[in-house]
Amino acid sequence: MRPFSKMNKLFLGVCAASGAATYYFLNGSNKTVYASWTSNYEPSPHARWDDNWDHRSPKFLSHPKYSKDENNNQIHSEIELNKAKSVRHLILIRHGQYNVNGQTDEDRTLTKLGKIQAEYTGKRLKELGLPYTKIIKSTMSRAQETGSIISVSLPDVPVKNCDLLREGAPIPPEPPIGSWKQEMYKFFVDGARIEAAFRRYFHRAAPQQKEDSYTVLVCHANVIRYFVCRALQLPAEAWLRMSLNHASITWISITPSGRVVLRCLGDSGHMPPDVVTSR
Repeated sequence: MRPFSKMNKLFLGVCAASGAATYYFLNGSNKTVYASWTSNYEPSPHARWDDNWDHRSPKFLSHPKYSKDENNNQIHSEIELNKAKSVRHLILIRHGQYNVNGQTDEDRTLTKLGKIQAEYTGKRLKELGLPYTKIIKSTMSRAQETGSIISVSLPDVPVKNCDLLREGAPIPPEPPIGSWKQEMYKFFVDGARIEAAFRRYFHRAAPQQKEDSYTVLVCHANVIRYFVCRALQLPAEAWLRMSLNHASITWISITPSGRVVLRCLGDSGHMPPDVVTSR
C-alpha cells in the first residue's frame, strides 16, 4: 500500500476537524432546531395571533380584571356574559369599471361594462341566498352606482352610506411602487380614515347579537386590500401585492372567538370571462 502523501494527510485532517465541529454544533451547542410539524414548534413573534385584536376579547371586558384565583366565579360569569355567540360576515364588493378620465368624482361614473359587472354581482349575491343585514356604500360615485345596481337584486336589504369607505392611500406600500410614491401627508390623512373604517366594521359580534349577520360593503380596491391585511394580521404594507377585479367579491368571517376566516378574495367567477376587468 502506498503511504499517505502530505496532501492526503492534510485532507484527512480537515475532514476530521469538520466532523468534530459538526458533532459539537448538533450535540454540544445550545441551539435547538424544531420541525414545523412537531409539537415543539414555536412560531415567529411576528406570526403570533393577537386574540384581542379588536379589543373585545371577553377576558379583557370583564370587571374586575383577571386575578390569580382561577376559581373566581364572578370573573368567569362576566367572561361568559361578554362572549360573542354569532358570526359576523363581511362581504366586500369592489365597484365596477368606471371612467378613469373623469376630472372629478362626479365624472368618474361606471362605464357600460361596469354596470354589467355590477349586475352580475348583484345576481350572484341573490343566488347565494344569504340573510343580508344591510348594504353600506362608499359615498364615491362609482361605489354609489355599483351599490344601487346590486340593490335591484336585493331590494329588501337596507342601504346606508359611509364616507369612511371612500378610496384612498391607506399606508405606504412595501415594496414601494413608483405610481404610489405620493407625498406622505396623503397616506397620513387617508390612512387614518381607512383605519377608522376598519375599526368600525371589523370586530367580533356583540354578546347581544343572537344570529349571524351578513353585511355588504361596496367600496374600493385599496380599501378592501388594506382590510384583508389588517383582518388577517398580515403586514398592512402588503396591501398593494394583491389584485382585485372590478365588482369582485371578497368574503371575511369573524367568529365568536375572534378568529378571522378569509373565505374568498376578489372572486369574479360569477362573470363571463369577456366582462372581467381589473384596471
